[in-house]
Amino acid sequence: MTSENLPVVVIAGRPNVGKSTLFNRLVGRRQAIVSDMPGVTRDRKEGEALLRGRRVRLIDTAGLEEAAPDTLYGRMRASSESAVAMADLVLFCIDARSGITPADAHFASWLRRQNRPVLLIANKAEGQAGTNAALEAYSLGLGTPLALSAEHGEGIADLMGEIAERIPPAEKTRRREAPKPEGEDGEDERPAGPLRLAIIGRPNAGKSTLLNCLLGEERMITGPEAGLTRDSIAVTLHDDHGEIRLVDTAGMRKRARVEQNLERMSVSASIEALKMAEVVVLVIDATLGVHEQDLQIGRLIEREGRACVIALNKWDAVEDRNATKKAILDRLEISLAQVRGIPVVTFSALTGAGVHRLLPAVREVYEIWNSRVSTGELNRWFEDALERHQPPLVDGRRLKLRYMTQVKARPPTFLLFGTRAEMLPDSYKRYLVNGLRETFHMPGVPVRLQLRGTKNPYAEK
Repeated sequence: MTSENLPVVVIAGRPNVGKSTLFNRLVGRRQAIVSDMPGVTRDRKEGEALLRGRRVRLIDTAGLEEAAPDTLYGRMRASSESAVAMADLVLFCIDARSGITPADAHFASWLRRQNRPVLLIANKAEGQAGTNAALEAYSLGLGTPLALSAEHGEGIADLMGEIAERIPPAEKTRRREAPKPEGEDGEDERPAGPLRLAIIGRPNAGKSTLLNCLLGEERMITGPEAGLTRDSIAVTLHDDHGEIRLVDTAGMRKRARVEQNLERMSVSASIEALKMAEVVVLVIDATLGVHEQDLQIGRLIEREGRACVIALNKWDAVEDRNATKKAILDRLEISLAQVRGIPVVTFSALTGAGVHRLLPAVREVYEIWNSRVSTGELNRWFEDALERHQPPLVDGRRLKLRYMTQVKARPPTFLLFGTRAEMLPDSYKRYLVNGLRETFHMPGVPVRLQLRGTKNPYAEK
């Protein structure tokens, strides 16, 4: 059963009642950022959980708060309400230590009108005192409260059993999305499954707006405020070639400017998403041009060996487009020479103009990232390269380079054999790498060249 067809269990409640802690406990790993600061969760966070033999799609939501629709908290509440609308079961959390607040009573009344099955959770009910405090929750009219402590794991086993009993049988789970198109069978090291794509960039570059545009819905909280996204949020979409697992991440600032512990956790989650991705879309605000932090992120993508597409967002607000694009391309050519020829797509995520060119560019660079060159073809090129430019002298003796083979793709990685090959200067390595990139059409992806020397049996004699 695909994740879209699993029973949906939504965790809801006012801010700081422990929803994300409960989400992590049920998913079985630290997936959502947890902090004592209220309102850390802003976008819906999804994960799969196995509860008493039943797989469910678990959704962590932002805290329910009364606020005007056009404010940040109003947008957060609208996102949480849309999650509740698709739920097969709602886990409504309250803080047993704080007792029943007017906000709890207000949203409990709202939940009763949504015609969704609700399981009342009295969280932070450690020990007997917490259990007694949880009994106050009867007044909410949502049935018998289940007392537990997500932080300490108390009562989680009972909760799993309750969820498994209340969700609909597998054959009755309603279908929410069209069937996934079948993709082509992978080759080489390609794992089965969707293409893993991460959206990375500085704060306020338009990453979440881009994700919403690709999905065609207001899935992520967006607005003029910088740093709205605090956690890495994964969603699934489809194009003509199959499924894409897309991750939107928090904005990444210079390390020296990251002050709060919460922001450090957000950046760590972004870097982790980058490492798990196959292709990374680096979103740049075209009105500001290429910042040094953008280049630092680009270098990190190259070091991790990921394919990359540069996305110039807010292109509709650029006045002199030709001059701006030339300046940006020149800066990338000089500062990201390790991934020369990186594809650049211009668009406006807000209006949707040009966004249709992004996923084809992602698919194209993904194919290059997976490309392989036959050993025969590779060594014919290698012989020509040696004739055009002989290996240099090292300690008065010329290096003897013998042959080359590709040891892996993802990214393309080549192994060069020869006497004292490990002493090859970086300048000659760059000559070979650039030749590989140009001859075998590998623009925009990292190309690795490893060296292995052969031992001379008469050297010690």
